[in-house]
Amino acid sequence: MKPTLPLLLSLNGGYVDTAGFLALQGLFTAHVTGNFVTLGASLVLGISGVLAKLLALPVFCIVVILTRLAGEHLRRRGHQALGVLLATKLALLVIGAALAIRFGPFASGDSAAAIVTGMVLVAAMAIQNAVHRVHLAAAPPSTLMTGTTTQIMIDLADLIGGTAPEARPALIARLRRMAAAVAVFAAGCAAAALGFAYANVWCFIVPPVIALLALLLRLSAPDGEAK
Repeated sequence: MKPTLPLLLSLNGGYVDTAGFLALQGLFTAHVTGNFVTLGASLVLGISGVLAKLLALPVFCIVVILTRLAGEHLRRRGHQALGVLLATKLALLVIGAALAIRFGPFASGDSAAAIVTGMVLVAAMAIQNAVHRVHLAAAPPSTLMTGTTTQIMIDLADLIGGTAPEARPALIARLRRMAAAVAVFAAGCAAAALGFAYANVWCFIVPPVIALLALLLRLSAPDGEAK
């Protein structure tokens, strides 16, 4: 499978979400609406991390707004916004990894260190989500696979049930792109689970490496090409 920017984002999305969930008492850093579910569980079962789960959505929303405004500001000034935003995400992932390694393992999700680490990672994933929606809209989402999986099943049903011959090539191409995104996201989840099991918070050194590869891939692309 040829590495592309959307696939690297999907790999990191699965990795960061899983590592954050395991290390930060059930905090979703990329799929922030899932925190509503874990918040309910925390309140009922007495699990820590309630404040982080409450903060995740407003932090995510604010960073998405700032990312959009910054991107438009850069674009109007003639700069390549995508590279700058990816570099900002990389910096946040480096900070998040440093915080996790310095202050983790986190026995409580309500500690100040755990909350700050979690919000830094949420901010990084908010940038990724905004970048994907604005600059890579034609690619499958990199952090939420429910809609992508639904579309895959619909496309498979159309292939099984029969579709117009002229529509099959485009349908199959879309099916391959989406299946690749889901597979890479799942690989990121599995890698994070193994990394946390064997290295605990040191597993957070991987996301900055993947983000750096994504940034280098973007910088090596011709002007105007997201790759």
